[in-house]
This record gives sequence, structure tokens and C-alpha cells, in this order.
Amino acid sequence: MSPVAGVPPAPTLVLPDMDDKTIDLARYRGKVVLVNFWATWCPPCRKEFPSLGRVRKLFKPTEFEVVAVNVGEDPETVFSFAGAPDFPVLFDRDSQAMARWPVKGLPTTLVVDRQGRLALRAVGGREFDDPAIVEQLRELLMPRST
Repeated sequence: MSPVAGVPPAPTLVLPDMDDKTIDLARYRGKVVLVNFWATWCPPCRKEFPSLGRVRKLFKPTEFEVVAVNVGEDPETVFSFAGAPDFPVLFDRDSQAMARWPVKGLPTTLVVDRQGRLALRAVGGREFDDPAIVEQLRELLMPRST
């Protein structure tokens, strides 16, 4: 994953989840959040999806969260592919949220630091439990001395 130049604030992200409950990314402030934009029709998205659950299990839930943002599909389509993952899946049905984020294509993943800033970005498929990515996430979780 590459650093995001300037570490800008993360754009707003308020979307419905699989139960049609509205989730606001701001609720995770204080945690490191991996935000993955994806779709079931995208082969690299499908390939990397299981690693989202694996990387989430490597960190404490009080410090780290994975949020998968499905672009343009309905809950039935996503559920038939993903089942009920142990992390939030949000629905950006009209691609409006994706348009506010620095997403160039699917999959794109951005990591939001504890202060709510965009810290890392990956365009294209990844295995998120790869040791190099896990180390980058660990660095973001380290307390900063001031």
C-alpha cells in the first residue's frame, strides 16, 4: 500500500449496511479503518475479499475495523457472494460516496488513521493479511509520541 500524499481528512461516508441500517464512518474515529471499495462482478475484488476478514482478526476490534463498500449492487447480490461477513458491508448504490473518495477503479482500498485522515491507498487486488501490509497497519496503530 502507498502513503496518501498530504494525509488529507477522509471524506464523509454515511451509507446503509446489509440490514439497511445507516452507518457513519465517523463512528470509528479513534480506530484505524480499512475501507475497501468493491463489487461482486470484479474478479480482483472477489479474490481479495476473504483476506479482509482475515486481516480484521489480526487486530483488536477496539483499535481496527474493516469496512467494505459495495458499489452499485443490491444486498441480495452481495449476500449470495459474501454471506454475512464479520465486518460491515455498506452499499453505495449510486456511486456517490465513491465519487467523493480518491477511487480510480475497483478494487480500491484506503486506510483511515485514528485521526480520520487518509493514510494509505491500494488500487487493485491485494491480500490484506500479507505481512508487509500487516506491518503498515501496525505502524498506524502505534501510539504517537508528541
